[in-house]
Amino acid sequence: MTERSRIRVGVNGYGVIGKRVADAVAAQDDMVLSGVADITADWRLKMAARKDYALYASTEDRAAPMREAGFDLNGTLDDLLGAVDVIVDCTPKKVAAKNVEIYRQKDLRFILQGGEKHEVTGHSFVAEANYESAIDRKCTRVVSCNTTSTVRTLTALKRAGLLRRARGTLLRRATDPWESHLGGIMNTLVPEPEIPSHQGPDAQSVDPELDVVTMAVKVPETLAHLHYWSVQLTREASKAELLDAFRASSRIALIEIGDGLSAINAVKEMMADLGRPHDNLYEVALWADMLMVQGDELFYAYIVDNQAIVIPETIDAIRALTGREHDAARSIAATNRALGIGMVADSLGRG
Repeated sequence: MTERSRIRVGVNGYGVIGKRVADAVAAQDDMVLSGVADITADWRLKMAARKDYALYASTEDRAAPMREAGFDLNGTLDDLLGAVDVIVDCTPKKVAAKNVEIYRQKDLRFILQGGEKHEVTGHSFVAEANYESAIDRKCTRVVSCNTTSTVRTLTALKRAGLLRRARGTLLRRATDPWESHLGGIMNTLVPEPEIPSHQGPDAQSVDPELDVVTMAVKVPETLAHLHYWSVQLTREASKAELLDAFRASSRIALIEIGDGLSAINAVKEMMADLGRPHDNLYEVALWADMLMVQGDELFYAYIVDNQAIVIPETIDAIRALTGREHDAARSIAATNRALGIGMVADSLGRG
């Protein structure tokens, strides 16, 4: 594929999600990273410069300070927007909603992250659940990490004809690891003040048919989130049948405590050993040997890497919005191939 025929993608905001989106775009055969925009002038943007990513200032007033800090800018966000087919906004919560006005004025396709409200785009995205409904749209919102995992796992059960309703408890990490010195919690647990927590209604923005209720509590750790789920099935089913339902999703990795993967830190260490950039766990890591079924009730637990799980969804959303790929399965397969999704099962001998 020639560079001219590739999808031109820009990333606005080079933080925890933005840098991972940029790397993932650069890894795709059918996309080209046109550049990244930010307002920082510290080590984070220096890492982008080391990768020879084209750099832009997200706002006019930050261009001079960034140049004074030694960055060779290609211009401002306005210049980047003139050179892309899709802009992926990875700026902090509520900033993106303001940027939407700019994107709409320029008649650009754009993708927001889960920190923004569903109403801003009118569409929320998880590739395995509703890829087709995003084809040729002007915009979509890739839902949050916890919502993505919820939709992935419940969609797997739904497609197998097994899902009646689901109730989940989420143990949410306190903050991103790189910011743990700035805040977070210590020696306490902080419950979300409302039931359901926002993830359940958010999942229904992707699939309104889901009967799901979530509860959440913030815990004093930063590696990943942990989910516990209780699901009423449409009928009695065996453990083997349920594992096959989850296995049908390429973005659910079945792991086992028996392999020594008994805690979040061990799973993240495995990602490092697999050579994943930033130790990324793109999949939902679901404990197969912990899963239990009693009649028509299912109980299971899994890990969510909030820095990584939405990255493949964002890549698929790019293809859907541009209409370059109308088949969800082909897009998902291409993204998986580029990001090495499937390595977990292969490395454990369960490919």
